[in-house]
Amino acid sequence: MMNLRQLTGLRIISTATVLVILSMMVGVVWVRAAPETPSLGTSVLTPLLSTIINNVNTIGDDAFSTVDPSTLTPPPTQHYGPYTTMNDPDSGSCGNDWATDAFTRFFSIFSQSGSIVVVEQFKDGTFVTPAPTGDPSATPMSPGACNNSTPYDGGMVSPGITGSFHGYEIIPIPAGVMETSNDPSCVAYMSSAPCTTTDFIDTHFTPACFIISGAGACPVTTFFFHYAAGDQDLIANSWIDSSSDRAGEIGDIESTTI
Repeated sequence: MMNLRQLTGLRIISTATVLVILSMMVGVVWVRAAPETPSLGTSVLTPLLSTIINNVNTIGDDAFSTVDPSTLTPPPTQHYGPYTTMNDPDSGSCGNDWATDAFTRFFSIFSQSGSIVVVEQFKDGTFVTPAPTGDPSATPMSPGACNNSTPYDGGMVSPGITGSFHGYEIIPIPAGVMETSNDPSCVAYMSSAPCTTTDFIDTHFTPACFIISGAGACPVTTFFFHYAAGDQDLIANSWIDSSSDRAGEIGDIESTTI
C-alpha cells in the first residue's frame, strides 16, 4: 500500500500454526515495502475478519488481489473505485525506493453484526526501475535484498526493468469508528485530490483513525503484493512482499549481486 509507504510487515510459519494464531487474533510486526507500505498493527479476530481471511485462504492471495468482491461471501456492503495512481515510488525491503509504480486501487467495505473491515485491492499494477527522478530514497538496491529484515545481500536492480504487480490490504475498523461519508471520491468531497489509503480512511470514517496516535488506530493487519518481471536477464524475477501471516518477503527482482 501511502505515502503510507513508510510503514510495514509480518511472516509465515506454517498454515497450521497460522490458523491457530488467527483463531485468537491477527498480529503484525515491523517490515517494509509495497506500493504503499502499510501501517501495521494487531486486531481482534472478529467473525467478519475471520470470514474474510478464510476467503483469502480458500482462493489464494493472488486471486484475492484481483477478485470481484461481489462474488465473495459475504459480499461487501459498499464498493469504491477505481482510483488511478501514477508515478508512485515503490519501497523495497531495505527501506529504499527501487521502482516507479502505476496502479488502480479499489476499496470494499464489509459490514456484519457491528464489525467493519475495509479491503483495499491494487490491480493492473506496473512498475519500471528506478524510482521517480528526484526521490531522495531512491537507490539501485533490489527490492528483496533485505528480505525479512536480514542484512543486505548485495542485490542490485538495473534501470529500465519493467514488470507487473497486484496486491491487497485488509484494514479492520475498530469499535467506535463509524463510516460517516459515502462520497464516491477517494478523498471525500475532493474528487481531484490524489488517492492514498490514509486519505480514504480518514475522510470516510470518523474519527480519522488512520492518523490517531501517530501510527494509526486502523492499521493494516494483513497485506500481500506480488511483483513479476519475466525474462530480462534477471537473476530473480519474482518478488512477494507480504505480512508474516501470509508469506513474509520471498524472492527478488534482481539484476546483479555486488
